[in-house]
Amino acid sequence: MREVGAGRTPLPVDLNSGQKPFQISARPMNPNPDHTIDAFHRGAFHLVQPANKGHRAGLDAMLLAGAVPKGFSGRVADLGAGAGAAGFAVAARCPAASVLLVEHAAEMVGCARQSRDLPANTGLAGRIDVLQADVELSGPARKSAGLADRSFDFIIMNPPFNAARDRATPDQLKRAAHVMTEGLFGRWIRTASAIGRARAEVAIIARPASLSDILAALEGRFGSPRCLPIHPRPDAEAIRIIVRARKGARGALTLAAPLILHEGGGRDFTMRSDAIINGRETLFAE
Repeated sequence: MREVGAGRTPLPVDLNSGQKPFQISARPMNPNPDHTIDAFHRGAFHLVQPANKGHRAGLDAMLLAGAVPKGFSGRVADLGAGAGAAGFAVAARCPAASVLLVEHAAEMVGCARQSRDLPANTGLAGRIDVLQADVELSGPARKSAGLADRSFDFIIMNPPFNAARDRATPDQLKRAAHVMTEGLFGRWIRTASAIGRARAEVAIIARPASLSDILAALEGRFGSPRCLPIHPRPDAEAIRIIVRARKGARGALTLAAPLILHEGGGRDFTMRSDAIINGRETLFAE
């Protein structure tokens, strides 16, 4: 059986520990050696991913999906979806949600479409669409690409958030998925605001150092932001944040209770983090 490895800037967890966040119960046939077929949510859905290049989804995507409320019904846009891990996770957990996976890289778009067509994902396929488009398009160009104004109820995004020096790689597919450019949060959140309906929500996963940039980009578009820090252990600094905000709201920033991934000095996941990673619970108290 194949276990799913960690994704962008892997979180400091041991995927070979006794309590595994991703497991495959039944692996579909994989005729393409350049790609793997990996299971998430204990086999609730499967993804086609490049085997040796590009971005491979892991904990970041599962945590981001956990920002969508339990029992959510409506349209979700997964911006910068890659192979579609976060969007698939939302669709698997929320049976009344429909998801549009938005990705620019042609190879990752191909993976997302192959994933949707896997026999193992038959129960989700009718609620998942894939769009090849640049998230940073604006105005008529964005609409022509297929991202209509005021058409989504929730937008999730896992944008590139690493500095160039952190991702010095000859793999251009991976670099495009990982390396942040100047003003990126502003451009992505501008798109989220344009395509979001009244009172739509947005959720973003990033490094803690990006919090001020995210809040600045939200200003005037999304308000009442809630920031949830993610810590590897109780005595360690946060390594990720997830920020969730509502279009048109005016409230101030609040800090949610943190998510602790591991118990003390051990390698096992906490009950809460394992439940979120595997789609049984959500991050924010509703």
